[in-house]
Amino acid sequence: MRDYWDIWQREAGINVRYPINLSSEPFRRDRAVTIFASLAAGLLAVTLGLLVLMIVNERQAKSDLVAAIAQTEKQVAGMASEQATLEASMRKVENADVLERSVFLNTLIARKGISWSRLFADLEQVMPHNVRLVALRPQANAKNEIQLEMTVAAQSIEPVIDLLKRMESSTVFTVPSMATMLPPSQSEPLYRYRVSVNYAQKL
Repeated sequence: MRDYWDIWQREAGINVRYPINLSSEPFRRDRAVTIFASLAAGLLAVTLGLLVLMIVNERQAKSDLVAAIAQTEKQVAGMASEQATLEASMRKVENADVLERSVFLNTLIARKGISWSRLFADLEQVMPHNVRLVALRPQANAKNEIQLEMTVAAQSIEPVIDLLKRMESSTVFTVPSMATMLPPSQSEPLYRYRVSVNYAQKL
């Protein structure tokens, strides 16, 4: 039958070619590509889910942090208001004696908390032999730090400057300052200097 069909096409002048050649266009292996694409898509979906979960958790944590900060600020504002009310009450004339007595008692308690033996031992380490300690008054400031008000005496200012340098290089004294100077008198033949310095001993 195929021979008659070919003869008829040649007699009719019809030249038909069939370009399909299975040997030049073999069957492609699309199954492996499809599986790989499916795995990649699944992995991307899992990654996207994890990212969404992380974003949700981060937003929740941020919301909790903002709420905690707002609560803390509210508490601080309440404490500040209460402190202002107490201070206003303490400034009243009828409470002035109580406030003064409270400050006096706190000063006494702070002084009793100072180790005098350690204080004099630390001063001995920095005091030059030609400088004499005339008076010493420790007091605690608002930060619960010890401040020393000292009166020292010497024949000239050079030994006192040496004392200030030793205090400045010490680990237990801060940078000192000299307030006043008194010249020699009949009762005190030496120059007297008033020195202020912070002391690192904890109460």
